[in-house]
Amino acid sequence: MNETKPKVAIYCRLSQEDRNKKNKEDDSESIKNQKIMLQEYAKDQDWEIQGIYSDDDYTGTDRNRPAFNEVLKLAECREIDIILCKSQSRFARELEMVEKYINGLFLEWGVRFVSITDNIDTAVEGTTLMRQMNGIMDESYVEKLSATIKSALKTKRVNGEHTGGLVLYGYKKDPDQKGHLIIDPVAAEVVREVFSLYNQGMGKTAIARELNNRGIPNPTQYKVEQGVAYKKPPSELGTLWKYFSIDNMLHNEMYIR
Repeated sequence: MNETKPKVAIYCRLSQEDRNKKNKEDDSESIKNQKIMLQEYAKDQDWEIQGIYSDDDYTGTDRNRPAFNEVLKLAECREIDIILCKSQSRFARELEMVEKYINGLFLEWGVRFVSITDNIDTAVEGTTLMRQMNGIMDESYVEKLSATIKSALKTKRVNGEHTGGLVLYGYKKDPDQKGHLIIDPVAAEVVREVFSLYNQGMGKTAIARELNNRGIPNPTQYKVEQGVAYKKPPSELGTLWKYFSIDNMLHNEMYIR
């Protein structure tokens, strides 16, 4: 009588854009390499591959990774026996998540967690401390990386460089100088009028009503009309000026430099 092979879910993750991609939808070379390595390992162990799941361009601290959450559902429903990763950090970089899932719920669900490069295997006794240490080191790495990025962004802002994704209404990116903003003459005229009306004593709600009555698109709608892509469809973003739109503008230091 043949024994049933353990069902394994292979999970891969890459945290940043890979320049080897030809198209946005393509798997990165790193993801492809992870898949090859993990499939070969599963084959050597005589495990049945239930599926291969990958999150490209996601961090290990992001709990909303689609493939990550799909694997968790499979584990909770006992549809898999093993979760296989290249390293523990590919699955999670926070100690809290390591404790909750790898050292906690997976054991309750009867799901084995295996990562190759750091020799993690929850079926092996005495490896809990190693998993915890990996979680602490991974979390420390994230904190140091975050501090470095914040410091670099602060330096850029002090030097007057643009550091965000979307450009503030009234400005646009300088095509000839990276990180430099130039005035958008159309939107800037609206900004000037808002400040002028407010200085004349008009309230913020009244200013918003005035702009709406004249059919002037709000900052979000204006950017959509200029071809700026948003995650939400334009129909869900709203087209009207509101009190907080005016209030935010009047309190933004970028407009009074």
